[in-house]
Amino acid sequence: MIRAARSNFRVWTWSVFLVLGASLTVASPVVSPNSGEARVANLRRAWEDCTTLVHEKPCAPIIVRLAWHEAGTYDAKLKNGGAIGTIIYPSELRHPNDAGLDGAVELLRPLHAANPEVSWADLIQMCSAAALEASGGPKIPMRYGRVDDPRGPDAVPPVNRLPDGAPPFHRSRGKCPWKLSRDPSPADHLRRVFHRMGLNDQEIVALSGAHTLGRAYKSRSGLPSLNETIYTEHGPGTRGGMSWTKDWLAFDNSYYVELQKAKEAGDGANPELLRLATDTVLFTDDGFRQHAELYARDQEAFFADYALAHAKLSERGAHFDPPQGIVIDALV
Repeated sequence: MIRAARSNFRVWTWSVFLVLGASLTVASPVVSPNSGEARVANLRRAWEDCTTLVHEKPCAPIIVRLAWHEAGTYDAKLKNGGAIGTIIYPSELRHPNDAGLDGAVELLRPLHAANPEVSWADLIQMCSAAALEASGGPKIPMRYGRVDDPRGPDAVPPVNRLPDGAPPFHRSRGKCPWKLSRDPSPADHLRRVFHRMGLNDQEIVALSGAHTLGRAYKSRSGLPSLNETIYTEHGPGTRGGMSWTKDWLAFDNSYYVELQKAKEAGDGANPELLRLATDTVLFTDDGFRQHAELYARDQEAFFADYALAHAKLSERGAHFDPPQGIVIDALV
């Protein structure tokens, strides 16, 4: 009876949270004295497990993609989707944009079993931050305490809220995001997706830099022109796919460097690297170009902006307990 009452209370508080439309912002949270030393210790242990995983297996790119695709479904107007732990359910993993992410969930299942007190929503975002750091990227100013949506599979957001790589683009917002848009502009499409989440143009460009990690597969998205390249034919891990960068397991600013080189080279651009319409537009759109050019020449500036944008994305739609979140280590 006590467990049932607690469960009903959690559902009630989540409903109140959604109705009130509480907004979450990236601030400078502190460890709450009410969070308990045990919770902090549990979160730190989970962080160590995440770090071990990405060091032992070349899985950083797909772990980052999993977290992005979870948080990237948030709709600020409709107050649903986001980092709420629903991407573990088959109904969401069947979304076309999530092809292949079932493998990422399976990688995290042993970690969740070993750390059952850590929510799926926290674990997914935590492992993404650990993967970025282990790949040479910046330390992300993360806070934890995300609560998994108690509605379970019923909270899975609608399909096609994530960015498309090439036209025809989906509407990606509103009550029917799966419908095709008549607008062929990749810049407008990116803005529909990211502005829907409450993110701005600079954050669009910074977060696009996550493509410095990983590959896209023709068999999954149909977007790459090649099944494999000189940079992916031998793996590591699963062979094949097309990467945006030559060293697709290292997090740096090479995504922007390669895009800028391709723009300058024109028809002579490296055919072994992937460039989608939503990539190249970063160097042609007036609102995006200044940021992309800055990141191409200044990795430190990219890292600083990316860290803040990533933290903000990781909190989209999340409900925290305690409300101010929990910080498990100090930035140095």
